Amino acid sequence: MSDHGQWLVSASRIVVKIGSNSVTGENEGKIDQLVDALAAVMSRGAEVVLVSSGAIATGMPLFDFDEKPTDLETYQALAAVGQFRLLTRYQKSLERHGIIAGQVLLTLTDIEKTESRDNAKKALERLFQLRALPIVNENDTVATTEIRFGDNDRLAAMVALLIQADALVLLSDVDGLYDMPPTNPEAKLIPRVPFGTDLGNLEIAGTNTGVGTGGAITKVAAALSCTEAGIGVVITNADNVARTLTGESLGTFFEPNPAIKIARK
Repeated sequence: MSDHGQWLVSASRIVVKIGSNSVTGENEGKIDQLVDALAAVMSRGAEVVLVSSGAIATGMPLFDFDEKPTDLETYQALAAVGQFRLLTRYQKSLERHGIIAGQVLLTLTDIEKTESRDNAKKALERLFQLRALPIVNENDTVATTEIRFGDNDRLAAMVALLIQADALVLLSDVDGLYDMPPTNPEAKLIPRVPFGTDLGNLEIAGTNTGVGTGGAITKVAAALSCTEAGIGVVITNADNVARTLTGESLGTFFEPNPAIKIARK
C-alpha cells in the first residue's frame, strides 16, 4: 500500500496538469471541481501551477469541428479562440474563491532558450508572490509542428523542473499506471514506483482521442524526468483531484530521487 497522500499535502509547490477530456465537452462542468481543489491547496499556503490542455477542444465545437484539424492554420485559429474561452471559464470559477488567474503560454523554444526560460520562471515566481494561479498551456497559436511539446504531460514536467516544484500531479481519465492496458480485465493498478524501477516489462501505450493526445506513455516519460530531479509525481483520475490533494493515497506515486533535495534559487 502506498502512503503518498500525506507527502503530497506537505508539498509547498505543486504543478497540476489536466487533460482536454477532463475539462471540455461533457466534462466542462468539472472545472469547478478542479478549481475548488486547487483553491483549497492555495488556502493552506502552497504555491500551485495549473497546466491545462483544452484550448483546441474548446474552440472546435464553436466552428462545428468534430475532430482536430490537420492543417496548422486552422489548428492555430481554434487555439486562439479556444484559449480565451477556456481561461474565461477558469477565471469565472476562481472568482468564487477570490483568486486571479494568470495566463502563461509557452513554446518549446521558450523553455530551451536561456533568456526566455529565465523570464518565464521570473513571471511564475511573481505570480506566486501575488497569490495568483498561473495557468499554463502550450502557445499553439504560434507553435509549429516542428517545435511543439506534443502533449502537455511533457510541458507540465518541464514547468515542474523550471520552478523546482516539490510535486507534479498528472490528472487523467484513468486511475493511475497499470501493469497492462487498463482495458484488460486482468490489469492491476501500480500504487508505487520506487525510484530507479525498470518499467521495461510493462505494456505502455499512447493515445489520441480526437481532442487530446498523450496517454500512459507520455505520463510515464514525464514522471521519470521529474523523479530524476527529485520531484515526486502522482498519476491519478481527475475525478479524484480533491481527495488526492487533501491526503488520500490514490493513483500511482513515482518516488523522487532520494539523493536530491529541492533547493530553490
